[in-house]
Amino acid sequence: MDQNLLAMFITFFLVVDPVGILPLYLSLTSGFPEEKKIRVIYRALITAAVVFLVFIFFGRGILRFLGIQTGAFFIAGGILLFFVSMDMLFAAPKRTKTSDQEKDSEDISIFPLGIPILAGPGTITTILLYVGKEDANLTTYLMVGVVLLLVLLLAGIFLRLSDYLVRILSSTGLSVIERIMGLILSGLSVQFVYDGLVRLQIVK
Repeated sequence: MDQNLLAMFITFFLVVDPVGILPLYLSLTSGFPEEKKIRVIYRALITAAVVFLVFIFFGRGILRFLGIQTGAFFIAGGILLFFVSMDMLFAAPKRTKTSDQEKDSEDISIFPLGIPILAGPGTITTILLYVGKEDANLTTYLMVGVVLLLVLLLAGIFLRLSDYLVRILSSTGLSVIERIMGLILSGLSVQFVYDGLVRLQIVK
């Protein structure tokens, strides 16, 4: 249980990527007074939490309604996460994160900070990978919920301390951390693909 919980936490932490979103957050909130920055962070976390809850409790039903086998979704999810990890490794713009149009949104706390920066396709896919398993039960849902709550709290702390973290770590330090996280996530994504092939009985 503890090992599964730790693995789940690492996976969600890597996908949400609170370190990698710091530069984008700073550019979005440039010139904002401190009080408004706090309000933006708070609303973004609430927005992401609501999205997570919807997919935690209704994600499995969505997969069943669409007739998607767990194994097939594991493979698709693993491929998506692999692309996310490549973006992290090569410092490319996050294809699953945001767009120029969303950056111009008036309320950045909801779009793009809440969705899709915090609650992006990669995180939603990872939620579905866990709750979509055949043996998933209420305990699984609670574990996913607790882990995501912890990751969101950490993301909020990172965003709140973003000025200090960027100053301490510098752009080079952030880049190194981002690549290490991308390397780990690439391994996890390949494991998801392998698990999907096993579930579809393509490999043993």
